[in-house]
Amino acid sequence: MYVPAAFAEDRPEVLHHAIRDIQFAALVTQTAEGMQVTHAPLLLRDTGPVVTLETHVARGNPHAGALCAGQPTVAIFQGPQAYISPSFYPSKAEHGKVVPTWTYIVVHAHGTVAPMQDDSDLLQHLHDLTDHNERPRAEPWSVDDAPEGYIAARQRGIIGLRMTVDRIEGAWKINQNKPEADRNGTADGLAASGEMGRALADVLRAAR
Repeated sequence: MYVPAAFAEDRPEVLHHAIRDIQFAALVTQTAEGMQVTHAPLLLRDTGPVVTLETHVARGNPHAGALCAGQPTVAIFQGPQAYISPSFYPSKAEHGKVVPTWTYIVVHAHGTVAPMQDDSDLLQHLHDLTDHNERPRAEPWSVDDAPEGYIAARQRGIIGLRMTVDRIEGAWKINQNKPEADRNGTADGLAASGEMGRALADVLRAAR
C-alpha cells in the first residue's frame, strides 16, 4: 500500500483498535487461478508477541482451499471515507489554489491463514464474535440461545480460519498535511457530510 509519510499510522494500539471497530474486511489471496476475494468479519486476538485474526467461511467457498493452503493473504479493513470539497478550505477564498480530494482510514494486515483444527475453537470463535457485537444491546443474543444441536449442524457448513499476522500497516488520510485553517474547515465540512464524515471529523479533531 502506498502511504505518504504524513498519512502513515504504525502504532499497534491504534491499528488494533481500528480493526476491532471496523471488523468487516476483504480477504485477498493470489492463486494460480487468479485473485480470490472474500468479504467477512474478522476477530482480532492480541496475545503479546503474536497477533491473529479469526474468521469463518462457507465450505463451498472456492477461496477456502487457497486460504487453508497457507497462501500469503492480506485482510483489508476500510474505515470511514468521504469526499473533501475545496469549499471546505478558507484558503480557497485567499488564492483559489485548491482541488478536491478524498479522506479515509484503511488498515492492511498481511499474513498466512490456517484452518482451525478443533471444532471447539470454531465454536469459541462464534461465541466471541457474537458476544463482541451483541454486548451493547439491551437484550444481547447468545449462541447458547439457539436450540440444542442447531449450532453444531450449522458449524458443519463452515470452516474456521486463523490468520497469523506478519505485518500490519495503516493509512489515516485526514488532511493532516494542510494548514491549520484548512484542517479546521475540513473538520467542519466533514461534520456536515453524513455519518462517515462525522466520524472522520472526530478523528481529525482528535489528531489536531
